[in-house]
Amino acid sequence: MQCLATSSSKLAVRTPVRGAGTVAKASTRPMWLPGSAPPAHLDGTLPGDFGYDPLGLGANKEMLSWFAEAERVHARWAMLAVAGIIAQEVVKPEIFWYDAPTKIELPFGIVGLLAAEFWMMHFVEIKRWQDFWQPGSADQDPLFPANKLGAHEVGYPGITLFAPGDIATLKVKEIKNGRLAMLAFVGMTMTAQFTGKGPLANLADHIADPTGTTIFSKAVIVPGAAFGPTCAIPSSVVFEGVTIPTPCFLESLWP
Repeated sequence: MQCLATSSSKLAVRTPVRGAGTVAKASTRPMWLPGSAPPAHLDGTLPGDFGYDPLGLGANKEMLSWFAEAERVHARWAMLAVAGIIAQEVVKPEIFWYDAPTKIELPFGIVGLLAAEFWMMHFVEIKRWQDFWQPGSADQDPLFPANKLGAHEVGYPGITLFAPGDIATLKVKEIKNGRLAMLAFVGMTMTAQFTGKGPLANLADHIADPTGTTIFSKAVIVPGAAFGPTCAIPSSVVFEGVTIPTPCFLESLWP
């Protein structure tokens, strides 16, 4: 019986599974859906690859590499954003993170600030884009040639100070935490828009009333109608004499 079970297990692993025009083998590695077969182009080499690509967007090898790079960048920004939102509310809970930037006083005009930010971010992003398509082409400072990076994998500039330990394991941890942070940021933004509060204040409200303060208790969907919370933030704000639209995020898709 044991031999039969072992043979059956091996047979299951080697059996091709057809779908979406590709052929893949059932995998024993961790999958987003246990026991499922990954697409042929997701072979487990990418950090955090759990075989999830139902639309086959990564079937093109070059695009798959670009999607992985884009996910890393968005994940890192999201981790910084979520950490900053929570830290700000811990330090100054009386300040609402969502409109905090509009409360500061600038020593210069907002137009000049936006122009400077646009130029600096444009420069950095162009360098990142060049390094992706031509690895190593942006490793040396064009103005100060003595400043340069050593050989490194694209997307990982080799800052070992922040990455002690096994790099392969840290890559997986980074993308897992980054994916969680992206979901958390969307959640923080949505709740801020319909409660007018930060994440810690919303958490306190939920703990105080676990059944009465949830996404399900705040919205009702019945055939032909949906009842949900209204937007708690203004539709626009005026900052430094400039009117900035601030509509609720996908309000039409709210429950």
